[in-house]
Amino acid sequence: MSYRKTPLVEGNVYHVYTRSIAGYVVFSGEREYHRALETINFYVAEHPPSKFSSRPAVEVDKGEKLARIIAYCLMPTHIHLVLQQLKKNGISRLMNLAFNSYSSYFNKKHNRRGPLWESRFKVVPVESDEQLLHLTRYIHLNPVTAFLVNSPEGWTYSSYREYLGLVEERQRICEFSNCLEINALEYQRFVCDRIGYQRELARIKNLLIDE
Repeated sequence: MSYRKTPLVEGNVYHVYTRSIAGYVVFSGEREYHRALETINFYVAEHPPSKFSSRPAVEVDKGEKLARIIAYCLMPTHIHLVLQQLKKNGISRLMNLAFNSYSSYFNKKHNRRGPLWESRFKVVPVESDEQLLHLTRYIHLNPVTAFLVNSPEGWTYSSYREYLGLVEERQRICEFSNCLEINALEYQRFVCDRIGYQRELARIKNLLIDE
């Protein structure tokens, strides 16, 4: 991954997503999903105390952060993140450090060489709180739309359960309270009421691509 020609702006929120090369499955089991999440959370720190591979066993104070994680969803071949940039080039630095680290881990584990991700991650600015709310619903429904699970609660590799308050505080990595006012029951209805519609949109899209 390379740095972007147009710098992202501190304080702004972005939908950041990246795909594996040629649809390669980069997460094939629970350990790999958790490794990726732990790596992202580790490199949120502006000055991490060590490399992730040699991190201390105890929890460390991150101090100043490069970006704030608002939402996330990891899929077998791609990743969605909603990030608020806090430092200059913070998102680019986070993405490069975290995904280079995961690539090294994955390649070593699978006796593989070469890049794992597309050359540059994609970024879409989030312009309003309403857009942000709908974006979180979209990414939290990704596993349901792909028929990996029947309900978003069943996918433990997204921030949906954090939004519903089903994750212990010490295990949470998202900070969304300063951007969104979330009532767990209302948010659950807001997301789940869209399942059928989002699946139908995906079906139509696939039909058009196949044609």
